[in-house]
Amino acid sequence: MRRTNATDHALPEHRVHDHHHDDAGGGRLTGIASVTGAVRWGLDRMLSIGYGVVYDYIFERFEPYCELQREVLELVCAAAGDPAHRRSVHVADIACGPGNFTVLLAEAGFSVVGVDPYDGLVELAREKRRAKHLSNLAFRHGDLGGGNTFRDATFEQIVNVHSLYVHPAPQQLLREAYRILKPGGHAIFVNHTRQAAPWSTFREVRHRNGVAAALAALLWLLPNTIFEMARKRVGPHYWGEEEFSANLRAAGFTVLEMRRTFLNGASVLVWARKDSEE
Repeated sequence: MRRTNATDHALPEHRVHDHHHDDAGGGRLTGIASVTGAVRWGLDRMLSIGYGVVYDYIFERFEPYCELQREVLELVCAAAGDPAHRRSVHVADIACGPGNFTVLLAEAGFSVVGVDPYDGLVELAREKRRAKHLSNLAFRHGDLGGGNTFRDATFEQIVNVHSLYVHPAPQQLLREAYRILKPGGHAIFVNHTRQAAPWSTFREVRHRNGVAAALAALLWLLPNTIFEMARKRVGPHYWGEEEFSANLRAAGFTVLEMRRTFLNGASVLVWARKDSEE
């Protein structure tokens, strides 16, 4: 028989005391985590709403962005063919943000679904849909790159503007875009090739287009810089033409056209197709 002493008898009581202490500590940590999560959610929502309000102004008044909208819309319309049949053309706007361009696509007659990982921006987009009473428009909160967002071969067309560079897995997003696109369907991707630093870009635009154009560029440059500083640090994934084309081919796409666009060529626009099954 093993001998016992006072320390042996005291040990169970000491363990019970530690257990309660751990529970209390765990409760405090859980509470702190909950408060931190709530604060983070509130900040994210404030940031999303602020970005959405500024974006509304930029969307209508910042000429480089207006030109980009026209470029993308022209390609969507060209791929769709007969305007009389646009309601039967289903378009996904991936990372749609506050939904401005998504609304534009719906107003052009297409059946459109916008999806975005920021729920605050999705709520703003849904408010636009309700205000305009568009029955051919819907918005969904989610990240296409995470998978299981849509069924295979759901859409005739896909649009994705300026989100690949901040996505944690841009190649996976391209593969998912290919999966949900119907055979023979078209996709338009626009991605930044470099960081648009405010003052160097201001000087570049001023040199090429004059002071008025440079001042107008600040309407987008400054809010975009603030949003970049506040968001979760991912990437950035800046792709030139060669890398962009290689990533699209790896995802299965056939590249139809590629060109520089937006703010003196700061971005690359790619028009691609998912070839029909043999």
